[in-house]
Amino acid sequence: MLKRLTTKEYIDGILAANRMILSRAITLTESNLPADKILAREVLNAVLPKTGNSIRIGITGVPGVGKSTFIEAFGQFLTKQGKKVAVLAIDPSSQISKGSILGDKTRMEKLVNEPLAYIRPSPTSGGLGGVANKTREAMLLCEAAGFEVIIIETVGVGQSETLVHGMVDFFLLLMLAGAGDELQGIKKGIMEMADLIAITKTDSGNELQVDLAKVAYQSALHLFPPNQTGWYPEVLTCSALTEKGINEIWQSIEKHRLLFTENGFFQQKRSEQNLAWMYDFIKQSLEEKFYQHPSVSLHLKNIQQEVSEGKKLPINAAIEMLNLFYQT
Repeated sequence: MLKRLTTKEYIDGILAANRMILSRAITLTESNLPADKILAREVLNAVLPKTGNSIRIGITGVPGVGKSTFIEAFGQFLTKQGKKVAVLAIDPSSQISKGSILGDKTRMEKLVNEPLAYIRPSPTSGGLGGVANKTREAMLLCEAAGFEVIIIETVGVGQSETLVHGMVDFFLLLMLAGAGDELQGIKKGIMEMADLIAITKTDSGNELQVDLAKVAYQSALHLFPPNQTGWYPEVLTCSALTEKGINEIWQSIEKHRLLFTENGFFQQKRSEQNLAWMYDFIKQSLEEKFYQHPSVSLHLKNIQQEVSEGKKLPINAAIEMLNLFYQT
């Protein structure tokens, strides 16, 4: 069994970019033990002044688009430039066994061996929308360890895109050529969130399909009203296998950051995200406290059964449980 680290050992290890201690610190934030929660907050509070200096990139895409393959190629491109890259890959947990595969390291075999890269697969553990509960904490710890680019990969299960968009500076949507069917299946909200659309797998002799897809996505983007930031999303093409277009994607990200830094929207977005994190934590803490309440936990099973059998109106059942919570 590993020796329990002190707050100082965690802090010193993270600031020294010790990968083992960084991993243990992220695991600490994911723990539900009360003592671990207190220790995690102490560590996060101490390293907070060293955070916020990275570019945070969220990456999502349709099934089969090759997110992991793209992230590996993109990550290697960045490490070749001397940049320290952390990939926070969210691995979906089974609702039945509560386990997860955590296979992103095996899918990114080349990137995981890069000295400047760090890959951390984390289970959703029931997190809303397929986003790990402690992704924000992991992001701050990686920043404190000196990583300059933080990549968050979504699992693409509906709400995850919205949640990740609320954590990052730049949101990249990966798409496939053959836009007809895919365009119909993409939610308008996801398209509107995208700062850049990249059409992947353009190395299969499908140039005509790629050109048609690019025109279709560009036309779709033009239907959206312009936003106040002054940024107009581009549509680029790329291949993770040949590295075609990877540099152009990075240039677009840098251009976006420069614009947002100059017009003040970069800091405004970070401030809004910090407030959103605070409110999310309040909701999460209240929900945990509610279900841990002795009276609620005592009567919950019976009330659930009455609702499931149609004997009690769900609204009345909710009010009854809330009254149990507030009575003591």
